[in-house]
Amino acid sequence: MKHECTLLVTVTGHDRPGVSARLLTTLSVFPVTIVDLEQVVIGNQLVLGALVTVDESVAPGVRRERVFEEVRGAVEKTAIDLGMDVEFSTGSDDRVGAAATDRLHVTLLADPLRPGALGAVASCVARSGANIDRIERLAQYPVTSIELEISGAEPEQLRADLALEAATQSIDIAVQPSGLHRRAKHLVTLDVDSTLIQGEVIDLLAEHAGCTEEIARVTEEAMRGNLDFEESLRRRVALLEGLDASALDAVRDQLVLTPGARTLIRTLKRLGYECAIVSGGFTQITDALVERLDLDYSAANTLEVVDGKLTGGLVGPVVDRKGKALALERFAEEAGVPRDRTVAIGDGANDLDMLQAAGLGIAFNAKPVVREQADTTVNVPYLDTVIFLLGISREEVEAADLME
Repeated sequence: MKHECTLLVTVTGHDRPGVSARLLTTLSVFPVTIVDLEQVVIGNQLVLGALVTVDESVAPGVRRERVFEEVRGAVEKTAIDLGMDVEFSTGSDDRVGAAATDRLHVTLLADPLRPGALGAVASCVARSGANIDRIERLAQYPVTSIELEISGAEPEQLRADLALEAATQSIDIAVQPSGLHRRAKHLVTLDVDSTLIQGEVIDLLAEHAGCTEEIARVTEEAMRGNLDFEESLRRRVALLEGLDASALDAVRDQLVLTPGARTLIRTLKRLGYECAIVSGGFTQITDALVERLDLDYSAANTLEVVDGKLTGGLVGPVVDRKGKALALERFAEEAGVPRDRTVAIGDGANDLDMLQAAGLGIAFNAKPVVREQADTTVNVPYLDTVIFLLGISREEVEAADLME
């Protein structure tokens, strides 16, 4: 890797319009190129950094030290005129001109985010031999989200180390490769019960059928591992035999979306993402969600209804754990989205194959076995926090809303 001699110019002080323009205008008269540029405003205090190197194609044979000395003098005068402070540092940057293929984005979610937690994450990154190149706040509510751009890390090892730190600090952390693919077209597929909506549809139907306790016993037996999903589902559905189909309308009216669900779907759709749901529940319920939220794809089981009543049976193959993963793959193919640009969100063991098949599997307020095997976890009750894991800031969400 070629080593480049660089000059870092850092301007700090009270924020006001035109500071960036003045600095860049000052630099424009010198034979330098900008390697990196970043501006941050915290409160009303601005930090503006410009990393420059000498452009030898413009000034061949020129002494870098002389150019940097002249830059220092000119920028110092500009800073004094603006009433701001300026610092300079020189060095060699191995990454100048290099592609960002070895960079990672580390996204933190916390409510609240305490300095000790962020410090522990930074220490974990340092121990891995990696470097934090940039830190950016993505959101202040409904949770605080901070994104770190990391270079020089081994992805799988850093992901494992940060997962342990996340558990210790009671925060959520996602580690993803950097690059344009983060903003490319994606497919986001969500589980329904206890993910997109609050509660379980089968339990709501059980209330109307008067068999809540019986269905709960079958569910518990399945959770103990005595029944697989399909057998458990068929036994629970059998208990609904004779229920008037009007109960399905009542359950549709009872559905409560998870907080942030509308914001998540609305924002993703505006950004050109494809959105899907896949459920071990029933099409008589999920079809209404597709229409309500303008979703692109869906897959679920279908309750058999004859003469206006549930027969206690199902129509067609069962969408089980394997079926959910196959549905995600089918949706991705239809959408023309590579599997590494798919995102799956779920909470139960029945979602594990889907989470593992996706490019990014997110365990949302999930059971321990799911949290352990997913790529990342979200343990706050707001579904729209998933947006931040995709590098979308709260300000971008609000700006999109204003354009409607």
